[in-house]
Amino acid sequence: MIMDVVALREFYGGALGQAAVASVSSSVSAMWHQSHGERFMGLGYPVPWLERFSPDCERTICMMPAAQGALQWPTEDEPATALTYDDELPLRDGSVDRILMVHFLEHAENADECISEAFRVLSPGGALMIVVPNRTGVWARFEHTPFGTGKPYSKRQLNRLLKDNQFTPDVWSDALHFAPSSREFALRFRTGIERVGRKIWPAFAGAICVSASKQLYQGLPVTTRARRRVAVPVLIPQSSGRTNREEG
Repeated sequence: MIMDVVALREFYGGALGQAAVASVSSSVSAMWHQSHGERFMGLGYPVPWLERFSPDCERTICMMPAAQGALQWPTEDEPATALTYDDELPLRDGSVDRILMVHFLEHAENADECISEAFRVLSPGGALMIVVPNRTGVWARFEHTPFGTGKPYSKRQLNRLLKDNQFTPDVWSDALHFAPSSREFALRFRTGIERVGRKIWPAFAGAICVSASKQLYQGLPVTTRARRRVAVPVLIPQSSGRTNREEG
C-alpha cells in the first residue's frame, strides 16, 4: 500500500506529522550540512525537508513517483516538481550532486534498479541520503502513518542493497523513537523520549537514515534493461482484412 500525495500532505500538516519532520530533520542535518552551489534532488515525498537544503543550492528539483501522485513545489515560485517512474528518472547522467530519498525506496517495484538509477544521475562523488521505515521499529506496524506502508528495511538489508549497487554507506542514524500517537500527552514528552531512545533503544526507531557516497572506481556490470511498454493511440481504423485484390 502507498499513501497518495493528498494523504501525505494531510499527515505532515498535522501534529504527529510535524513531530516526525522534526525527528527526521535532526538526524539528516547531523549527517548532511548545507550544500553550497550544489544541484539537489528530492525523491518520493521529500517536501517537508526540501526547504532546509534548497536555499544554498544551485537548483533544487523534486521527483515524485507516478503511483503516489505529485503536488506543486514550491508553491510560491515556478514549480520544480515532476512525476517519474522509480527506475527511470528523466535526467542525464551525473546531473545532480545530492539526492534525498524519502517515502520512495520502500514502494519501489525493484529496489536494485531504483538505487542503480540514483547512481546514474549522481555526479562523481555525489551523495545519497535514504530514509526508510525500520523493520524492527514500532512505526512500521501502524498504517496511519507513511512509515507504516511499503516494505520496511533492516540496517543489514539496506547496507547490502547499497553495496551491491556501487554505493559506500558512510554515516548511519535513526529517527522516530517516540510512539506514533497524536495524543497530546505523547507529543508533549516526545523530545525527551526521543533523546533517551537514541541512546537506549535505537533498534526500535521508526526510521533508518543513511548517507552513502557514489563509488568512483568500481566497475559496473553491463546489463540490458527491458523497455517499458507504452500504449500508443491508434488514429487510423484497422482494415477489415480484405486486400485490394479481393476487392477487385
